[in-house]
Amino acid sequence: MASFRNVYTSLMLVIAKTTNKDLAREVSYLRVENQILRSKLPARIRLTQKEKSRLVRFAKNLGSSLNHLATIVHPGTIRRWIAESKNALGKVKSKRTGRKRTAIDIEKLILKLASQNNWGYTRILGELKKIGVESVTRNTVKNILKRNGYETGPERGPGTWDEFLKIHASSLWQSDFFSKKVVSKTGLRDLFVLAFLHVETRRVYLSPASYNPNETWVLEQAAAFKKHAGKEKLPCKVLMHDRDTKFSKAFDAAFETSKIEVKKSAFRSPNTCAFIERFVQTIKQECLESFVVFGRAHMDYLCDQFRQHYESERPHQSLENELPKRTKKSAKRRVKQPDVIRIGELNCKERLGGLLKHYSRKAA
Repeated sequence: MASFRNVYTSLMLVIAKTTNKDLAREVSYLRVENQILRSKLPARIRLTQKEKSRLVRFAKNLGSSLNHLATIVHPGTIRRWIAESKNALGKVKSKRTGRKRTAIDIEKLILKLASQNNWGYTRILGELKKIGVESVTRNTVKNILKRNGYETGPERGPGTWDEFLKIHASSLWQSDFFSKKVVSKTGLRDLFVLAFLHVETRRVYLSPASYNPNETWVLEQAAAFKKHAGKEKLPCKVLMHDRDTKFSKAFDAAFETSKIEVKKSAFRSPNTCAFIERFVQTIKQECLESFVVFGRAHMDYLCDQFRQHYESERPHQSLENELPKRTKKSAKRRVKQPDVIRIGELNCKERLGGLLKHYSRKAA
């Protein structure tokens, strides 16, 4: 009898071990399959409250195994959900400490005052009290400003870069050089052009090309530009340029004597002069890179053709797809035209052998 019991016990142990091995294999397979499926899904998966509850129900007794099994969310997140579910059932009483958080509306008001003005936290606090908000302290205002990336003192300066552009755009110009390797009698040479761009209207002035943009030539272009701006009635109160050595002290002085403020961009900050930089990129990509240029006259012709196209025929997204230079005639014609147009009613004007195209309606 005892012998029979030993055999039976041994047999049950074998069956139990076999079952555990099979179960382990199944779990390993499911884990790999889950990892593969998870890799096909977005980086972040949003779960419903019902789905969270299901995860919590099956995860709460896993212990440290959760670290190896959880893939949809971080194991720490599931543990937090488990703790929150216990709190909801009243098993654990949470203790709230500290001051009550500032109302969302008041925080929005503080951020609005900070974004629209150059005030420090003390000035903002005074403005709040003036309109009857008495429950906010200095530290509260300071912490809200810090948390949202604002300086806490009035040393924020004259405002954001966007505010500066908005204030000065009507009289702000940006300037830069660009060059192109051209074929000359002596071989390939660099030919330089000095460009000026009016930020508000995107109107452009381009100098004649030069192989030798020395100080004398640069000063001549400065004088020609000021004359052009006056003739076109485009005010110039601020001129911005980068730190290219061709922008000499004499060049800056030529503008400062005319009561035009010259601002140099900071080191390694090309975005400061982003408008003129974008124009230079545009004229190169849409025009100059398509040609082998033969000498100065050819370069001047290409630049002038592109400037006319850029100002009078090419819509600009930053100007709500308007033209920098619209005539009263074209504006009137645009207002009266219907939305539907047949192909036969379309005109196409070409420049530079069809590289630059401009479409318009045929006259009725």
